[in-house]
Amino acid sequence: MEFQMASTIATLLIFLAVLFPYCSCETQNIQISKIKPSAAKSESPAPEAAAPQVSFTSVMSAHGCKIFADILLASPAEKTYEDNVQGGLTIFCPTDDAMKDFAPKFKNLTADGKQSVLEYHGVPVYQSLSSLRTSNGLMNTLATDGANNYDFVVQNDGQDVTLRTKIDTAKITGTVIDKEPLAIFSIDKVLEPKELFKGAPTPAPAPAPIAESPKPAGKKHKSPPAPASPADSPADGPTGDVADSKADKNGAFRYNAGALMVPVLCIWFGHLLL
Repeated sequence: MEFQMASTIATLLIFLAVLFPYCSCETQNIQISKIKPSAAKSESPAPEAAAPQVSFTSVMSAHGCKIFADILLASPAEKTYEDNVQGGLTIFCPTDDAMKDFAPKFKNLTADGKQSVLEYHGVPVYQSLSSLRTSNGLMNTLATDGANNYDFVVQNDGQDVTLRTKIDTAKITGTVIDKEPLAIFSIDKVLEPKELFKGAPTPAPAPAPIAESPKPAGKKHKSPPAPASPADSPADGPTGDVADSKADKNGAFRYNAGALMVPVLCIWFGHLLL
């Protein structure tokens, strides 16, 4: 009887010895399978939050280009700017003083013309200030479309950068923001494209002065000539009846002289005969 119990206990121990490692491995596998996913989650870095997009109109408004930014927000041109920010965009924003000077011309444009002027101040490429200072030449804009060139020339002179159209020339006066992919620079004039504005005509040379011709007498009253001096005036002569009477007296005198000569000659002749 004791032998049977010992045999049973031995058999049970052998069975437990064989079964225990298997159960232990399964338990460990279950525990590992439960732990690994959480470990993986804890090890993976958290996804980075997307950087907030810069509101270029707000930036311009805060740096002296509020009028331009407000007009842009109310125009379909604003979407054109938005669509190009991620790919690279350079904006030349006129200052408030420049926009005030340009306001009369801007009001006279059509809706399409106003949109073109706004898009003319954006370039669909990121250009830092240092790159603008080392480059010269034509630059296309957001308004460039096929036959409509809407381009301008970038020129630099040392640290100064100017933008020249066929109508006017603007100068970069400050940097609003310069962080790729967006660069915004303030300028002192509104860029006027030749497609919308006409240049001032070249002044013609002044005609040669014409010699003034003598003016006709017309009906102007002339002052009477100054009276002649006594030396220049002719001697007064007898006029009218006075002259005639003097002539008659002279004639009578000559006749009387002839009558007196006859007796004188007779006396002289008689004396000769004696």
